[in-house]
Amino acid sequence: MVLPKLIITDIDGVWTDGGMYYDNFDNEFKKFNTYDSAGVLFARMLGIPCCIITGESTNIVKRRADKLKIEHTFLGIKDKVQVAEDLISKLGISMDEVAFIGDDINDFNLLKHVGLSACPSSAPDYIRNEVDWVLSKKGGEGVFREFVEKILYQNDIDIKELLIQKEVIKNFIQ
Repeated sequence: MVLPKLIITDIDGVWTDGGMYYDNFDNEFKKFNTYDSAGVLFARMLGIPCCIITGESTNIVKRRADKLKIEHTFLGIKDKVQVAEDLISKLGISMDEVAFIGDDINDFNLLKHVGLSACPSSAPDYIRNEVDWVLSKKGGEGVFREFVEKILYQNDIDIKELLIQKEVIKNFIQ
């Protein structure tokens, strides 16, 4: 695949380990891996926008997306294909130019519609059997970064050289 024009990601089970943590005061917590923020950075350096489409509708995900300045964030989504189609129409691209990483039932249909699909190694077999790439990392272990890095490597883009050319290390947001 040539470089995608959009990278879409799920959150729970991809950026997180899929766990939902609650305390005795009705607070919910999620643990994000800071490695994934480098994936957003690498995509941004190449002018590839990132998009979150998640079934969850929590402020935690919005806060993470805002911190990383992710261009498109959709929370509480039941039909991910429809949201993706609406966005790509707005961007003037096709599904073949989209890369998506997801891990579970609510990602299944979108994984089958995009030009490049991937999942973490922790995804169930029925997802793993449908994607182009099963990545080596589990959800919550930096698998989004692995996905973006693999896209770059497949396109002969040297990340070290990219970092040197763009001089972005000092502005890296985790």
